[in-house]
Amino acid sequence: MQRRRRLEEDRTLLESLKRRADDISVLIEWAGAGEDVNAELARALDELQQEVEGAETRKMLSGEHDNANAIVTIHPGAGGTESQDWAEMLLRMYMKWSERRGFRREVIDYQPGEEAGLKSVTFMLSGDYAFGLMSAEAGVHRLVRISPFDQAARRHTSFASVFVWPELPEDVDIDIDEKDLRIDTYRSSGAGGQHVNVTDSAVRITHLPTGIVVSCQNERSQHKNKSTAMKMLRSRLYEREIAIREKRFEEEYTSQKKDNAWGSQIRSYVLAPYRLVKDHRTDAETGNVDAVLDGRIDPFIEAALLQRAADKRKRPSA
Repeated sequence: MQRRRRLEEDRTLLESLKRRADDISVLIEWAGAGEDVNAELARALDELQQEVEGAETRKMLSGEHDNANAIVTIHPGAGGTESQDWAEMLLRMYMKWSERRGFRREVIDYQPGEEAGLKSVTFMLSGDYAFGLMSAEAGVHRLVRISPFDQAARRHTSFASVFVWPELPEDVDIDIDEKDLRIDTYRSSGAGGQHVNVTDSAVRITHLPTGIVVSCQNERSQHKNKSTAMKMLRSRLYEREIAIREKRFEEEYTSQKKDNAWGSQIRSYVLAPYRLVKDHRTDAETGNVDAVLDGRIDPFIEAALLQRAADKRKRPSA
């Protein structure tokens, strides 16, 4: 059914492109006959370009799980309140971006900071190509600004890490031995009111062989929280296996070993002494920092996907 739906989307896209091309041809004929259609022609060309660029982005998302939902975790780096506040800013940025994309958003686990911001957050984005798009954001994000928490108004640099995994379908075979799991329950810590449970319904699962820890506290039911946490664990273990295979590939076929995607600084957001957002993978940049922090990050995602596609084409065939 998924393959059929994608083929139907492709057919709809082709029909739309053909229709736009036919309309543009007519406008060009009218312009050649002396009709004043310049404004309409310019608008039609812009719309065609936007649709083509959107189609190109979608075609770059051809990975096995690119069409899956995305599980995203944000961790602040060293720096206490500064980094925790930066992590909260990133969460807001992705919430704004995903809202424009029409993704359904669900916060799975939220650990508030002591003074401001957050210590950790995990959320899920549900919608077409959520993982494929969001995977371009995985890595370390760097913020430079005049600190609102520093009475001396000094410039601070903060870091936060973004991790992204696909939500795997149930038929993906990930072998998890119950004996390898430590399951702890605890009381949820939320913003207050109805979100805080009076029972130990939150669940934390530790996979002992790998040390991977996942937790969920968004449901009142311990059973539901455990089920969600197990989905997260399956995704983490799957991505770990893929990362191991990728590392072996790099060691075997390339002379230059690239940094791990999770640990590399991918983007800087500078608010002072000048204003600039720059992606270090693609050199894409903009001075409109406010728009980026308000969720307008599609140009960076598209540039990163193009770079990733180019890198794949350079790989020798196995």
